[in-house]
Amino acid sequence: VQLQASGGGLVQAGGSLRLSCAASGRPFGFYTLGWFRQAPGKERERVAAISRSGDSTRYADSVKGRFTISRDNAKNTVYLQMNSLKPEDTAVYYCAADLYFDPIGGYDYWGQGTQVTVSS
Repeated sequence: VQLQASGGGLVQAGGSLRLSCAASGRPFGFYTLGWFRQAPGKERERVAAISRSGDSTRYADSVKGRFTISRDNAKNTVYLQMNSLKPEDTAVYYCAADLYFDPIGGYDYWGQGTQVTVSS
């Protein structure tokens, strides 16, 4: 599966952004999906994950209550709605796919990143 993330940009603290990740290749519904981020000098962090059907989700503690992951299997797209953004949310955001839900061993397929910058 090929993944293409978009929707990043510059936003003021307290603002919102919605990231999208469009998939192509094998049927979208085969895959569980995740959003990750990596800030300069920091380790990559798993931000959110969603199951094949979308009925199960997981979030990093740092984004709970502010970010929402969702998917539209008919459009082969996964979204990350980010509200109440903080400067510490600044990072390159990546989408990823795997056959297993939120795999401990890591995701098999990755898209290119999209930059999110939150100004104070």
